[in-house]
Amino acid sequence: MLWNPWRGCHRVSDGCKFCYIHKGDYKRNTDTNLIVKTKDFYKPIEKNKNGEYKIKSGSIVYLCFSSDFLIEEADEWRLECYKMIKERSDLIFLFLTKRIDRFENILPDDWNDGYDNLVVGVSVENQKNVDKKLSILNRLPIKHKNIVCQPLIERINIEPYLKDIELVVVGGESDINARPLDFDWVLDIRKQCMKHNVNFNFRQCGTNFIKDGEKFFIPTRKLTEQARKANIEYRK
Repeated sequence: MLWNPWRGCHRVSDGCKFCYIHKGDYKRNTDTNLIVKTKDFYKPIEKNKNGEYKIKSGSIVYLCFSSDFLIEEADEWRLECYKMIKERSDLIFLFLTKRIDRFENILPDDWNDGYDNLVVGVSVENQKNVDKKLSILNRLPIKHKNIVCQPLIERINIEPYLKDIELVVVGGESDINARPLDFDWVLDIRKQCMKHNVNFNFRQCGTNFIKDGEKFFIPTRKLTEQARKANIEYRK
């Protein structure tokens, strides 16, 4: 279940080069840099004629996948979203961010050590951002933390930052000009996760994929399928 309370984004990191949001907006002739609320802003608390929530209890809600939940322009709206997340304690909410340094700027008064039903994933793509962003994530009061290494564009060491991490996701870049993903990098992250007993998921190959030194071009429609065939998921 998707919940996009606002849309639009700005490129802020090395991983944004071929962002799917920008590519999709370009095709629709939409200005991605314009951050606006959507008609779905109150989606989690909408009810049907019987007075029941439209989103069924137990659902996973993927939050703000057409923007970044922590983007500056949404500061005035974010507390209202937290209020809805708290109200729907029967749902699991997940958002990914490239702006974890802004997390503490806007938090509800009852945040304390975090909400039980909110998962925060931090996106990193190279060692520079691993060290910058994950050092911040480590100290934040969040109950459920994920690391998303997608698009992974170089070999990285996340081992110093795996404490209290529930899941690490790895994926390549999807674009005809995508920077290559080397399968050895993926396996190295998996090894780090297994060493620290952290769940690991290989989400998708890169369009330009390297395995055993051989280069492959993989169509976008097959990126997740090929990653699944690798059969390297780790669950503790």
